[in-house]
Amino acid sequence: MTTFTLGEHDFLLDGHPHRILSGAIHYFRIHPDQWADRIHKARLLGLNTIETYVAWNAHEPVEGQWSWQDGLDLAAFLKAVADEGMHAIVRPAPYICAEWDDGGLPAWLFGEKAAGVRRDEPVFMAAVEAYLRRVYEIIAPLQIDRGGPVILVQIENEYGAYGSDPEYLRKLVGVTRSAGITVPLTTVDQPEDDMLAAGSLPGLLHTGSFGSRSPERLATLRRHQPSGPLMCMEYWNGWFDDWGTPHHTTEAGAAAADLDALLGAGASVNLYMLCGGTNFGLTNGANDKGTYEPITTSYDYDAPLDEAGRPTAKYWAFREVIGKYTELPDEEPEPADPAPVTSAPLPREIDLLDAVEASGTWSVLDHLPTMDEMGQFRGFALYRARIELDDAAELSLAEVRDRALVFAGDHLLGVLDRAEKSRSVQIPDGSYDLTLLVEDQGRVDYGPRLGEPKGLIGPAMVRSGKQGLGEHGLGRSGLGQPGGQLEITDWQYLTVPDDPGGLLDGSDAGRGAPPERPVLRRGRLNVDGPADLFLDTAGWGKGVAWFNGVCLGRFWERGPQRTLYVPAPMVRAGANDVVVMDLHPRPGARIATLSAPVLDQPILNPPVTT
Repeated sequence: MTTFTLGEHDFLLDGHPHRILSGAIHYFRIHPDQWADRIHKARLLGLNTIETYVAWNAHEPVEGQWSWQDGLDLAAFLKAVADEGMHAIVRPAPYICAEWDDGGLPAWLFGEKAAGVRRDEPVFMAAVEAYLRRVYEIIAPLQIDRGGPVILVQIENEYGAYGSDPEYLRKLVGVTRSAGITVPLTTVDQPEDDMLAAGSLPGLLHTGSFGSRSPERLATLRRHQPSGPLMCMEYWNGWFDDWGTPHHTTEAGAAAADLDALLGAGASVNLYMLCGGTNFGLTNGANDKGTYEPITTSYDYDAPLDEAGRPTAKYWAFREVIGKYTELPDEEPEPADPAPVTSAPLPREIDLLDAVEASGTWSVLDHLPTMDEMGQFRGFALYRARIELDDAAELSLAEVRDRALVFAGDHLLGVLDRAEKSRSVQIPDGSYDLTLLVEDQGRVDYGPRLGEPKGLIGPAMVRSGKQGLGEHGLGRSGLGQPGGQLEITDWQYLTVPDDPGGLLDGSDAGRGAPPERPVLRRGRLNVDGPADLFLDTAGWGKGVAWFNGVCLGRFWERGPQRTLYVPAPMVRAGANDVVVMDLHPRPGARIATLSAPVLDQPILNPPVTT
């Protein structure tokens, strides 16, 4: 039986000192047919271990509906690691951050039953225990002492930056050990005294997360842990991107020099990220530290392997450094060929709002619902209220999470945008249906705004500075006084299907969209054979794209991301179906691919930050 334990200063593999040289690959961000390629390239870099998070909300997006399918087969991923002769570190959280929607916590956790998260609270702990036991059923038989690859399991994630509840951590440890996890347990925190003190327990290995000044960070870590191996569990060798800010890069030579200093101090390391991958679907997270900042679809992270798994300059710089501390394989990754360049029209177009309305039945409520109340935990929803006004007025919301297009009939009145801190719009007089198309642009993944509901947050008020307000559709009272205001309480809603491509099926009946109305477009892209593609979104406005029925994620002309990555396993020889939902369509839009990704286009209309 192989053993993996903690020594006085080192990890011990079968009793011998062992340095962990690890790289982060999130199986849920990489197409499963490409797992083996990314893992193999990790070994060629000189690494001996692969680390991954487990994203709870990917496996259980709806309470009680669990899946290990469609790229979520954790056991298969860990076995692929073992097949490459490498070890594995698993970080099941329950909270992962990771710039992932809600930090991996399912949105349903925060409903009416919830009393608190990331602390010792009975409702939360019951859900967490059920989740962890499912995950540990996979991990336990794949531990190193049972012939598998898993050498470490992490408890929570950067908990010292969020809370200080040692009983919560003790209960997580109890669930973990009772589920048969026998390998060493770790925690991770940024190397700051208060975070390290709050984020761990005696008996757990403290590790750090940082991306520079390694000797100083390791010294702080050692103060809090006089014995045991030193490890940077997240060596930040790059960074993620937000819509409307420049693409983040770190200079390869500087990052390699700091990695050299870290390894030279005798520490173990996990490169975060080795290959970042993609926020397929609508899985990107967001940050809000006073300004809401949704994260891009690409999670390239300026990592040693780019979003498509191709070695970068950083890969070769890191390989040279790692070669000073371990023997490198003779094999090197092959250079990547340019991706196919092709194009096609988008001949089919229908009005999105008409199509959604035709696809379902409006639900009626006597209050303003959140999208969570609708059961729509990601994506888009339509809100509608009947308006009768004698004069123009202002519509205002308490909050908009996160962006809403406001229509009076066919006419776009304006856009309410959380990042722009825009929560009101002028609406005209008359009798009409006021319709709002609301987009959840990604749930906050870090800090106190975890778990907040999405959609329109009331009250929804209509304020007039002149004539009175009519009664119909404006709530229980119609106080028509000059300068008066009323709350809209009578609402209808419809959720937008997760895959609206079906709305384009069937006959060609249905109008093209009037100007300023969102559209659904479809085209066929012919490709000679399976190959990675970089779908060019130039000429598109803002929205979501699907390729052969798979949601590639969001696009936005704002930048910095211009291309959407299409993994080769999704691509068919011959015709491939492309569906585009564009909230701000431009005439003449086409499907096109580029030979290489563009993640650093100039920023168009950056968000307001004051």
